[in-house]
Amino acid sequence: MKHLGIEVDVKNLPELDPEFLPLYKFNTAFLKTAKKPVSVAVERAGGQMATYHTFIHGTPEMAAADCYYIDRLIKTVLWMKGGFKIYISGDDDLCEKMKQAYAPGGSRAFDADFMANVYERPFQVVACDQVPEEKSESKPVGRHLDGCRIGFDAGGSDRKVSAVIDGEPVFSEEVVWFPKTNADPDYHFEGIVSAMKAAAEHMPRVDAIGVSSAGIYIDNRTMNASLFLKVPKDLFDAKVKDIYIRAAKEIGDVPVTVCNDGDVTALAGAMSLNENNVLGIAMGTSEAVGYVDQDGNITGWLNELAFMPVDANPKAMEDEWSGDIGCGVKYFSQDSVIKLAPAAGIQLDESLSPAEKLKKVQALMAEEGSPAEGIYRSIGVYLGHSLAYYHHLYGCKHVLLLGRVMSGRGGDIILETANRVLADEYPEVAKEIKAALPDEKARRVGQSVAAASLPEM
Repeated sequence: MKHLGIEVDVKNLPELDPEFLPLYKFNTAFLKTAKKPVSVAVERAGGQMATYHTFIHGTPEMAAADCYYIDRLIKTVLWMKGGFKIYISGDDDLCEKMKQAYAPGGSRAFDADFMANVYERPFQVVACDQVPEEKSESKPVGRHLDGCRIGFDAGGSDRKVSAVIDGEPVFSEEVVWFPKTNADPDYHFEGIVSAMKAAAEHMPRVDAIGVSSAGIYIDNRTMNASLFLKVPKDLFDAKVKDIYIRAAKEIGDVPVTVCNDGDVTALAGAMSLNENNVLGIAMGTSEAVGYVDQDGNITGWLNELAFMPVDANPKAMEDEWSGDIGCGVKYFSQDSVIKLAPAAGIQLDESLSPAEKLKKVQALMAEEGSPAEGIYRSIGVYLGHSLAYYHHLYGCKHVLLLGRVMSGRGGDIILETANRVLADEYPEVAKEIKAALPDEKARRVGQSVAAASLPEM
């Protein structure tokens, strides 16, 4: 396969998407002939810095490939670790192109605007003689099981809460709610407080409250979250940014910790495995990812891999929200199943919701030899190539695969195919990484119980 003058060797291709071009393979092939040093650093909260020293070709005939490679690198760092300021050294022309891309109206204006809102800082791209050095801080979080704790898990379709005494759940409740379609933040607040009060009634006291919630949280404040999609910006700023802090105060003046649900998923996996260096990937409505590092800490990185590119195919499907192509959400969520269905000869009623379309495909999997099997084999190929890339970025030792897409026989096919691709194309990585579905022990250490363990008293 050839892209932008770079020859890429790929042995395993998805049967329903044969033009898939693994970005990690493209990057590896690109760097074989790139000799001109270029450095990129991305600054995030607290002066933390993600710094990468790499190479480009620096010749007129390879200008498009150079620009593409640096664009994908910056995009990857932004959505993996977060940031509001990009430093580039080694090539002023390339820096100017990135400035244009991240300017209002540019191809990456969505990313710039998103990050500016998250970090409450204007987004910048600057040229420099030498980029700042790497600086990262991870912090221990979770695994505190002493005392009487509330664990709250805010999902997009239901909310779960547990009362946990010395690590044992004594009460759990799951309630259907509709946060994504409600514009009134008081609806969300009342639902959160109601759940916390229900758990508090089953304990002699409340010592701490932990919250697992989809979105981006800095210092327990909601910076961006799909749960509050319909809430107008003025009400978001006034009532949503501190919604969990305010809700906890309704219960008492106790320690509260709010974490992204992906990180809590990884924490639950680490607790069940009794291991560290765990990447958790939940394939459901979107691709939700969390990471517990080799020291058992949560890094504070965004881990929003739904927006991170994995496919270098110029004809890859566009993500409607960001306007970019080849990003994880179209490969590791129900969107991927729906995208591949027509190629498998499966026609889905357009009036159905995405979740209902997924259920239709899963129902077809009840029959051995179903054409739906090709969908799951194709996702398995996507995953095998992308796990090698994720391992390159994170150095993860364990990968826990969760979510509706991974349920049932389809999940087994995805995992089996991904492991085969890893062994065939990335044998060194295959020796270092273990991908698995959660076992019964992992299921018992549920999301809300892991959330309860977040605060330190």
